[in-house]
Amino acid sequence: MGKTIIKMEKKKRIALIAHDNRKIDLLEWAKFNRDLLAKHELFGTGTTGQLIENELHIKVKKFKSGPLGGDLQVGAKIAEGKIDFLIFFWDPLEPMPHDPDVKALLRIAVVYNIPVANNRASADFIISSPLMSSDYLRELVDYKDRIMKVEGKNLIQT
Repeated sequence: MGKTIIKMEKKKRIALIAHDNRKIDLLEWAKFNRDLLAKHELFGTGTTGQLIENELHIKVKKFKSGPLGGDLQVGAKIAEGKIDFLIFFWDPLEPMPHDPDVKALLRIAVVYNIPVANNRASADFIISSPLMSSDYLRELVDYKDRIMKVEGKNLIQT
């Protein structure tokens, strides 16, 4: 499999998402890290983006609410190379009607090799990394040879 190198700029594009039971946790984390977050471009789904914008007085580009397609919108921006980092505080004990969207978002974040923080500890480690304040060369695996191969035959022509 081939690889592509993508330059992640010093100013990161960070998506912030939180399920209802985790919104307060994400908001507290964001307040604590306000000065660091202010150096980057922020995105958020529905209510989460609005809460962060109101509390931190930092502009947040907002998508739809998660259950209304916001998670998918964030995933699309990751695939387009327009989001560099995902902070997604999700509730592992609460089933969500849009669980397939959440799984798709997490999968696309792995496919495009972006950092993902799903709780405060991982978010703290990532945002405090020296890599957050510098350019970073991110490797993308070229999955095209693996897409839809069945018994050695491509089902989709590339």
